[in-house]
Amino acid sequence: MTKPSLPELLHAAVTAVGGTERPGQVSMAEAVAEAVDDNAHLLVQAGTGTGKSLGYLVPALAHGERVVVATATLALQRQLVERDLPRTVDALHPLLRRRPQFAMLKGRSNYLCLHRLHEGAPQDEEEGLFDQFEAAAPSSKLGQDLLRLRDWSDETETGDRDDMTPGVSDRAWSQISVSSRECLGATKCAYGAECFAEAARERAKLADVVVTNHALLAIDAIEGAPVLPKHEVLIVDEAHELVSRVTGVATGELNPGQVNRAVRRAAKLVNEKAADALMTASEGFERVMELALPGRLEEVPEDLGYALMALRDAARTVITALGGTRDKSVQDEDAVRKQAMASVESIHSVAERITQGSEYDVVWYERHDRFGASVRVAPLSVSGLLREKLFADRSVVLTSATLKLGGDFNGVGASLGLAPEGTAGDDIPQWKGLDVGSPFDYPRQGILYVARHLATPGREGSRTDMLDELAELVEAAGGRTLGLFSSMRAAQAAAEELRGRQDKPILLQGEETLGELIKNFAADPETCLFGTLSLWQGVDVPGPSCQLVVMDRIPFPRPDDPLMSARQKAVEEAGGNGFMAVAATHAALLMAQGAGRLVRAMGDKGVVAVLDPRLANARYGSYLRASLPDFWYTTDRNQVRRSLAAIDGAAKAAS
Repeated sequence: MTKPSLPELLHAAVTAVGGTERPGQVSMAEAVAEAVDDNAHLLVQAGTGTGKSLGYLVPALAHGERVVVATATLALQRQLVERDLPRTVDALHPLLRRRPQFAMLKGRSNYLCLHRLHEGAPQDEEEGLFDQFEAAAPSSKLGQDLLRLRDWSDETETGDRDDMTPGVSDRAWSQISVSSRECLGATKCAYGAECFAEAARERAKLADVVVTNHALLAIDAIEGAPVLPKHEVLIVDEAHELVSRVTGVATGELNPGQVNRAVRRAAKLVNEKAADALMTASEGFERVMELALPGRLEEVPEDLGYALMALRDAARTVITALGGTRDKSVQDEDAVRKQAMASVESIHSVAERITQGSEYDVVWYERHDRFGASVRVAPLSVSGLLREKLFADRSVVLTSATLKLGGDFNGVGASLGLAPEGTAGDDIPQWKGLDVGSPFDYPRQGILYVARHLATPGREGSRTDMLDELAELVEAAGGRTLGLFSSMRAAQAAAEELRGRQDKPILLQGEETLGELIKNFAADPETCLFGTLSLWQGVDVPGPSCQLVVMDRIPFPRPDDPLMSARQKAVEEAGGNGFMAVAATHAALLMAQGAGRLVRAMGDKGVVAVLDPRLANARYGSYLRASLPDFWYTTDRNQVRRSLAAIDGAAKAAS
């Protein structure tokens, strides 16, 4: 039997999921197949509606080697494992004459821990262990969540938190889960044979396709101890998110509350001298943090340096002492020791990292209304790490609807550690960029309106002219508005203002769960949804409920963001344009994601309105506009009101 061709396989898969074949999807599948066969690297931009999941799954499954697919969002992981992969495997089975296996793999803390569930969590304040199910009042939210978890533990096959609906609070979940550092290990644990996390790892070892998340991919790369099974092909979906997820994993934090917990956990398990030294160091650190003012620390202040060295040395002593102590009053000592060890090791590693003072790290103070001050450390850049760890020994395909910024892939490529496309040389990963376009006719389906007449937004202060403009646009659109704001304060102010001016329902992020808000927004065309960052890329509402997407301003990073400003300064010191490389790239990525909320299906029509005149007037405006879908562009406010009214009228007539 002849080997089936890629178009045949793609046709079978698209038919199985009830989709439509698109030229962009075919181009993408061919490019992915070529990259995988040549052990090469590919950046591919595939607009909304292309069907990019099948564009990479079909050639990856046809190749026959093990593939890891890493995504940023839970929604896409679920779509792959519950919908796309089962149907694709079924469709390709008769043609490939084999049935590829697939599995989902996440970090250990995403799985219910049977040891924690049955033996209880080590308690900080009390000796030994406590039964968290008895300690929480059954009538409390925590108590109800824990009882639901206990019932769910009897019926779940995966133990995966995301399979539990409705979900439970982070606080409840933390009572019955462990981090990889806290885990006793399958051989030492009484429940090792039934462990959900171990079972997930075993399934992944046997699977042809392993679906994971960016965070676990980052841990696998950074920590050196392989978490993912060996694989020949890596596909990173939602690749525009990768740098920020890797940065998050590589960021360390210390705050007094976390240090105090470690002191309490270790106190019963080590000699008095070691415990006292950690307690004294903890108190010294807390005193320093009481005076901490938010902002970057170009050099570690002397008082903080001394406090961190004392913490580091005391933590090291405790780690050594934890090895041999046996305290008869402590029940289930292995679990208690493991949790204490994890807490103290975390403090030791962050304190040591900051005191060593690498030129490649950025250190800053942060203040949180609820948790007080913390000191944080993050890599100035993760590009070197990604170049070294991501692109060696395997073919890598990175895909997203937004990878091409300002007209090319080099900006995103640089953030991933890649030299400009076409650069040759030893140890330089070779890659290709491909934009397969979108099936949508953007100039006919959408308008990009820039409110050129408004005042340039300042850092603070109310923007009355912007709120007036917003109210008029919402009125013309008959509701149907997704409002994307650069801060929660701006979203709240706009919601309050518009609720006072008109009778259209205004939903505000934070007043209900995100899933519930999006469901209610989609259900009623007159409703508006206002919110901040997570809405810029988390909303998929095709049809008449979302016909106006408003951005209140260009989403540059805050000038006082320590990490972004440090990255910008580093580019400038190297002779580059820091503003364009960091701030403008950050804004372009978010604006492209935000504008992508408008057209989600072939029949969608509407307006993306940017209430920031700099998009029309500033020199960098053309770079930002080139990163957005190719909508028809105007700065004519009367024209846009007429268009919105016409779109509203057509939607009402059709309903």
